[in-house]
Amino acid sequence: MQRSVLPGLADVVCVLAFVLIGRAEHDGGASLSGYATTLWPFVAGGVAGWAIGRVWRRPEAVVPAGVIVWASTVAVGMLLRVVSGQGTAVAFVIVSLVFLGVTMLGWRGVAALWNRKIATAK
Repeated sequence: MQRSVLPGLADVVCVLAFVLIGRAEHDGGASLSGYATTLWPFVAGGVAGWAIGRVWRRPEAVVPAGVIVWASTVAVGMLLRVVSGQGTAVAFVIVSLVFLGVTMLGWRGVAALWNRKIATAK
């Protein structure tokens, strides 16, 4: 379980970057509560993905771990946004799919390459 702390934080950082960039781009008068309102559905979606996929077993794996966390982060995040009265415009869904896909799968891809490089160097 301890080896999944950093990967879990990496996923949260991906979501946090998405929220910070998005709110800075679209909401000049951003507040801490505004950031939190946008952040929580996606973090909850990521936590759901970790639980559904038992991601702690192989958190650095692009497939299936990364794909499950990414899909859950977006799907559950959007569902929670709807339930809480927040917007889910098609463009927002697409941007979230792309950004979170690139970052959440991207760090896992980099980790896989790094681990492969280390393994071949031994």
